[in-house]
Amino acid sequence: MKKEDIEQKLLADIDKLADVEHQRWANWQSYMHSKGEVLADGSLLLPPDLVARWEKQIKTPYKKLSDDEKESDREQIRQYIPAITGILSS
Repeated sequence: MKKEDIEQKLLADIDKLADVEHQRWANWQSYMHSKGEVLADGSLLLPPDLVARWEKQIKTPYKKLSDDEKESDREQIRQYIPAITGILSS
């Protein structure tokens, strides 16, 4: 299959991929909220150690992440594989 054909198939089923992305994002937000403290005004206070850890990860290129951090990213990508496989095999 040509690259252009693959791209067209993926774009034609963009909502399947967007559904996976939304679920991934919702899971992350739920995790973040579980680590914070909801203040009286509705804002979320996150522990400084987690903020520092996430800031470090944000600034670190994938190839320089620890093996555990890379595996965490791989776990997220694995969520897309069934949707992509389904799109490309249809």
